Amino acid sequence: MSPQLHGVLTALATPFTADGEIDAARLRLLVDRSIDGGVDGVVACGSTGEFAALSTEERRLLVETVVEHAGGRVPVVAQTGATSTAEAIRLSRHAQECGADVLMVVAPYYEQLTLGETARYFRTVAESVELPVMLYNYPAATGVNLDPETVGTLARDVENIQYIKDSSGDMHQAAQLIHELGKDITAIIGADTLVLAALAEGATAVMAGTANLLPREIVAVHRAVAAGDFAAARAEWNRIYPLINAISSAPYVPAVKAALGVIGLPIGTPRWPTADLDAALLARIEKLIAELQLEAAYA
Repeated sequence: MSPQLHGVLTALATPFTADGEIDAARLRLLVDRSIDGGVDGVVACGSTGEFAALSTEERRLLVETVVEHAGGRVPVVAQTGATSTAEAIRLSRHAQECGADVLMVVAPYYEQLTLGETARYFRTVAESVELPVMLYNYPAATGVNLDPETVGTLARDVENIQYIKDSSGDMHQAAQLIHELGKDITAIIGADTLVLAALAEGATAVMAGTANLLPREIVAVHRAVAAGDFAAARAEWNRIYPLINAISSAPYVPAVKAALGVIGLPIGTPRWPTADLDAALLARIEKLIAELQLEAAYA
């Protein structure tokens, strides 16, 4: 039985070598950094991981590498959504076979679907596997918002649809998922700048790309909230929020990768056509990192 997801999940970045290939050695370092920082799970092939710029073979390699290296230390979530139902099924079955704990399935992107078409896609993919499935709601990328009513219907109708990652950035919708659908599905909030708000509201888990950079710090926020120490949670959040907000306000993937390079953990540049972070934004992030005194490894 797969473990129940909770706490802080790192949406892993995907390291590339100088010639643009996946850097498996650096990926393992990122996994270790997150686990050593106390996170409760890692996510392969998410948006922070640039999955849409990867080939099918590369996506399979990422999941295999993360599952193998995590080695059961924390649950591994594999993002297996695709632009076609058939491809999503193939990726989902592969992730299941190689030992992922949960499948996160983004709605098809580019060709905007109706809500009914999107719901049929989720049903079909979920019914093709036995693992728990996490709906991935990212309307900015897919053009379709999974409203709470649709989410509730899917969760009640399909037994292994057990989670919803909401990256809408809409805290009102997040609160509805947490409070109105808590008996049907577990809500995981995916907007980095809403980590404290989501946890305080009662979210079971948060998922953040900035946890590649700040695993221990974001975990400290979660643990303080879980302990009922909201003063400590707010103090730590106030300390790290400026950096999280700067990264979230910039082109996100380039900012995460640039920030990791600043602390001494270079993982390459984003895959083209995504450009590197511009000099002014990089300078701002460098300043904020210096103020926090972040390092690549924790003592």
